[in-house]
Amino acid sequence: MNLYLWGWKSANTESKYNILHLVARSASSSEISGAALQMQRELQWYKAVESYVHPSLQEQQDMFHRTPRQVFTKEHKELVEKGEKWMKTTAKSCTFVAVLIITVVFAAAFTVPGGNNPFGIPIFLHQPSFLVFAVSDAFALFSSTASLLMFLGILTSRYSEEDFLESLPKKLIIGLITLFFSIASMMVAFGATVYIFLSHPWKWTIIPISLLGCVPVTLFGLLQFPTLLEIYSSTYRSSILQPNKE
Repeated sequence: MNLYLWGWKSANTESKYNILHLVARSASSSEISGAALQMQRELQWYKAVESYVHPSLQEQQDMFHRTPRQVFTKEHKELVEKGEKWMKTTAKSCTFVAVLIITVVFAAAFTVPGGNNPFGIPIFLHQPSFLVFAVSDAFALFSSTASLLMFLGILTSRYSEEDFLESLPKKLIIGLITLFFSIASMMVAFGATVYIFLSHPWKWTIIPISLLGCVPVTLFGLLQFPTLLEIYSSTYRSSILQPNKE
């Protein structure tokens, strides 16, 4: 493909149009869900074509004395605003969940199951189930904190055009993955606590309670996995006019 010759003169002006001016115009697609991903796809398409054309065409002005990049900015102003709103709405919802998990697991770390002896040592310290509780509770705290920081990074972003290309999607991917692990770890910690208390007198209740504990994790995975997969594919596996690196 050779795009070096894609330029022409307007009949009424000395300014030239080229293919980048056309690509810079907004062309929303119904195949992509979410304004942020649509903006990402528009940027990918523009940069892919930009990598093929001659550098001089990147600064060429149209009849309104606008470069292709200026046309792109103007045409996608509304899409940037919609993408910002979509990102902030998603980040706010996930931030609320992450804060709740942090609150729960942080409190659980200081109210260990079974309590402490007079010397402050946990009573069930040497039981394997207590070790599972401690590790999963700590992992839930760390992963939920990391998730919270990622979503805060989204909320405090500048929301420039370039942020939609990799920065914002990458933060959203990391935030969703760490949030999933924090929920799963919290459920494991809950299961370990139930096992400590009920392993002897009510042993038969452990299995149904553990299965119920898997419900929130499964629901979160089923609801968020399609979105996460779409964001990952759009960010790291996009095949839009990959430039020839030969």
